[in-house]
Amino acid sequence: MQWLRDMWTKEGPGIPKDAPAKTGLALFADILAREWWELVKLNILFILACLPVVTLPAAIAAMARVSVAFVEDRNTYLLRDFTEAFLHFFWRATAWGLALTGGFALGIHAILTYAASARDNLVLAAPLAVALVATAFLAVTACHLVVLMVMRDLPALRLLRLAALASVARPLPALAALAVNAALWLAHILFYPVSVFMPATFNFSLGMFAVAFGVHRAVVLVLDLPEAMRPHRHFIK
Repeated sequence: MQWLRDMWTKEGPGIPKDAPAKTGLALFADILAREWWELVKLNILFILACLPVVTLPAAIAAMARVSVAFVEDRNTYLLRDFTEAFLHFFWRATAWGLALTGGFALGIHAILTYAASARDNLVLAAPLAVALVATAFLAVTACHLVVLMVMRDLPALRLLRLAALASVARPLPALAALAVNAALWLAHILFYPVSVFMPATFNFSLGMFAVAFGVHRAVVLVLDLPEAMRPHRHFIK
């Protein structure tokens, strides 16, 4: 049974010390080629952790934590790291999950309502555009917020401010990551039933890895900014 235990607990492959540095899509492809089997196992862990449904936000946070480790090329012990992150972020992730779900529900409701009304009244095209932009910004902010949460323990308001700042500073990589997720599920639909095993093998983990890879640079940027820009405090005696 040693091989079965090692499949879940051993370290993932690393990068040779003398390998040239890669960036962008080349780095994404390199990590994906190196960690593809870990991503398959991560996908299975995520599905199992989501079976009670209410654990979905915590499972997303745990998957994000492992994905960030892949991006940063840190040693990962998949089962241990996933379980620890799941337990550590359970309540915070659940609270943020409820808040974001409410925000998305309002945004989607506004989009559907204005879209139905704009066909008869073009004046409503303006609030429809606002609703679309606001919902898209919320999606981008959610991507940054999840990765920020698993990278640094921060108070809720500061976490939200930094996520919004990162979304304003670098929205395009997050949008690209969301496009990757949309493409994965679109491929699943278009090629069904051939693609029937896509969600079970890599759709969730690859989608989260794309998000972590896309927003990582912006998250590191905003985490460094507060210390450099924080004003000196003067205490009055």
